[in-house]
Amino acid sequence: MIEIQEKDLKKLYYSIGEVAEMFHVNTSLIRFWEKEFSIFQPKKNKKGNRLFTVKDIKNFNKIYHLVKVKGFTLDGAKNFIKSKEEIQLNENQAPDQNNIVSKLEEIIEKLKTLKKNN
Repeated sequence: MIEIQEKDLKKLYYSIGEVAEMFHVNTSLIRFWEKEFSIFQPKKNKKGNRLFTVKDIKNFNKIYHLVKVKGFTLDGAKNFIKSKEEIQLNENQAPDQNNIVSKLEEIIEKLKTLKKNN
């Protein structure tokens, strides 16, 4: 199994050949997965050469692990990544306590009104 550690990545940008060598895959697989997965979108320079950041390599590593190691289908890997992103988004959203309290107070008042009218 290939273990790419963030501490081992010293450069700001890596070429597609370097990434392919890290994972022992063909460059065509990297280009294909770039089209298939929205989390994996390396930048391109003026010539059109792909420039992979550490984040891009980490995302490629996630995809590689799901597809090549865990045996996920491409659709299965996409769904898994999407569900993880949604969970992370929900965890990162801090509720506005004042807003919640005011909404609860409104609900309480409506319930009191309903109870009084019945």
